[in-house]
Amino acid sequence: MINIPKNVKFLIVGVCSYLFFNTAQSQEQLKLYYESPAEKWTEALPIGNGSLGAMIYGNVSQEHIQFNEETLWAGKPHDYAHKGAYKYLGEIRQLLTDGKQREAQDLGNKEFMSVPLKQIHYQPFGDVYIDFPGHEKYSEYARELDLNNAVSKVSYKVNDVIYKREVLSSYPDQVITINLTASESKALNFSIWLDAIHEEKQVTTSANSQTLEVHVKDGVLRGVSTIKVKTDGKIESKNGKLSIANASRATIYLAAATNYKNFKDVSGNPQELVKETLEKVETKKYKKVKDTHIKDYQSLFNRFQIDFGDNGKSKEVTNKRIFDFWKNPSDPQLLSLYVQYGRYLMIASSRPGTKPPTLQGLWNDKLRPPWFSSYTTNINLEMNYWQVEIANLSECHEPLFDFIKDISITGKNVAKEHYDANGWIVHHNVDIWRGAAPVNNANHGLWLGGSGWLASHIWEHYLFTQDEAFLREYYPILKDAALFYKDFLYKDPKTGYLISSPSNSPEIGGMVAGPTMDHQIIRALFKSVIEASTILNTDQEFSKKLQVMIPKIAPNKIGKHGQLQEWLEDKDDPESHHRHVSHLWAVYPGSEINYEETPELMKAAKQSLEFRGDNGTGWSLAWKVNFWSRFKDGNRAYKLLGVLLSPAEIPERKISGGSYPNLFDAHPPFQIDGNFGAAAGIIEMLIQSHLGKIELLPALPDALPKGAISGVVARGGFELDFKWENSLLQEVIVTSKKGSKCKLQYKDKLIEFDTKVGKKYTFDGMLNAK
Repeated sequence: MINIPKNVKFLIVGVCSYLFFNTAQSQEQLKLYYESPAEKWTEALPIGNGSLGAMIYGNVSQEHIQFNEETLWAGKPHDYAHKGAYKYLGEIRQLLTDGKQREAQDLGNKEFMSVPLKQIHYQPFGDVYIDFPGHEKYSEYARELDLNNAVSKVSYKVNDVIYKREVLSSYPDQVITINLTASESKALNFSIWLDAIHEEKQVTTSANSQTLEVHVKDGVLRGVSTIKVKTDGKIESKNGKLSIANASRATIYLAAATNYKNFKDVSGNPQELVKETLEKVETKKYKKVKDTHIKDYQSLFNRFQIDFGDNGKSKEVTNKRIFDFWKNPSDPQLLSLYVQYGRYLMIASSRPGTKPPTLQGLWNDKLRPPWFSSYTTNINLEMNYWQVEIANLSECHEPLFDFIKDISITGKNVAKEHYDANGWIVHHNVDIWRGAAPVNNANHGLWLGGSGWLASHIWEHYLFTQDEAFLREYYPILKDAALFYKDFLYKDPKTGYLISSPSNSPEIGGMVAGPTMDHQIIRALFKSVIEASTILNTDQEFSKKLQVMIPKIAPNKIGKHGQLQEWLEDKDDPESHHRHVSHLWAVYPGSEINYEETPELMKAAKQSLEFRGDNGTGWSLAWKVNFWSRFKDGNRAYKLLGVLLSPAEIPERKISGGSYPNLFDAHPPFQIDGNFGAAAGIIEMLIQSHLGKIELLPALPDALPKGAISGVVARGGFELDFKWENSLLQEVIVTSKKGSKCKLQYKDKLIEFDTKVGKKYTFDGMLNAK
């Protein structure tokens, strides 16, 4: 017997594990691939570094790159609170108690809503155009987005010369970089310029640079962007454009900034910021910028891999794969590509120090985008972040926590002015000025669960990371969210329960007293604050008050149709196929309703989901994928993925949600939450850890009998690699990040073992130690 030193043994195990879990993945084509340029924005390909994003069309004779900078919005610093609104709270509650919903809504719209009633829009910034004279006739065209290195590429041939373009958005250097090459010396000739659809704009050209200045109409924000060209060719300024002749290569750096500093301060100097950014990068060669970008990006992207196998369809163009999946959902690699695309979009739109992704992520080409391209907090913003912890992108959660810090400040004023309550509250929609008051209309805008749901992300981050320092930092915000509901809940005259009123079940049924979703969120929040206070050994008296209140909050109830009631009253319509399924929050992303502790409620929740049906907008389909995964019905979840990953713009589908050619999720129109939510749902089919244990393959669909996943994260501070064949677990490796006790379950077998920080634990398919 060979005696292998312990440290070498660990190295061998690690290398073998790496080879197994990465070989198949490295063979996959993690690319969105096309054989023609984009004709529409939803065919263009997205890049981003968290703050600076672009959509690349890949046209030949005239390239179009539409770009955004995350802080360019309409409006100005503003307190949206309605002064003295709390004086009408009691009257609104009484009207609801008396069954006078219309009168309650009318009074709410008159005396209780945001001032002004509407929020404002996220804005596009500008456009880069590049003309290539004589390139009208071309061959061998290819366009792709390479997820492995976050680079968009175009290549084609004109008169035996091969032309290539690469575009990336660098987080380390904070620039968009466009690199152009020709296979023959001096064969590259083009002109480049900036433009924008803003009414107030100015373009100035000098030497090798051009600057675009825009001013947002009806607002105080202005933006500055500059392109600088480096080339071996000749540069001239002609007719407002930079013309480059007789080059074999050219690199264009684009930087952009606004005067926005924070939601209260717009005193920034965008000219100086852009100048400083370009001064740092303009002496660097393209290879250096690209290599630095890839190293930074892969430090996040390469942590996690997923492989369902490849039946050869990955060689097809992406738009054809989407169409084919509609006809026959048999393309396992498309699902792993979709998960990784979700991770790519998260890295591109949410990095430390940046703002969270809006309804459209970082990308928007309209002055008046759908739904303001806002932060919608009655599911959409939260759904954006469902994948981050489990898919090993924990740092990408940070912009949401910064957002919560901001909104907890503005939300305190709203809590006082609207409810005469302590703590903080946010309703269903927020813009960059962090308006926390109810907007649009009382029949849907006066929803009270926003702060509770956002606060749950603080607790979830702790559960996954076991980071006590983080929990201590954010505990005051967590506590203040609970403090609001402690003050706000009131005793229902009819039932005697503590209820949330006025509120609504998001976007369905109008203003009501006591929607089920609110109570689920509030109970979950109270329980997390109680547990956090124990962990941190603080606020025991406050914790006791919450413990006393929890059983007094209106409970989940089963209605006459066997459904989980959406409201206090048993009035659910079994024929309603509404996109929101808010009363199932306690199934997912919550965990109060589950098979082990509340099987009857789980059955009722499943009945409610059956009534809602399998149709829905893109994000709604994504939520349902997660629901069916929690119901442990992988085949039903997979069926919904077949709808989500089918073409959005084919009328004969007769359903609403789907995917655009660039794999953007269709509400329709585009909303990015479906991309993020469905990526989370696919992983949820493979691993769940919400009940104090890690369950493997809980909802594996028949269509995915073979696969491997590595770098997936579970609550408790664990990272796992595992594989399966013939729908049966083969091997699992658990890495303990925090040294917690681990409970691991596969089918009916549950094992429990102590762990040490940094140590790996390997088991076979029957969970026997290896």
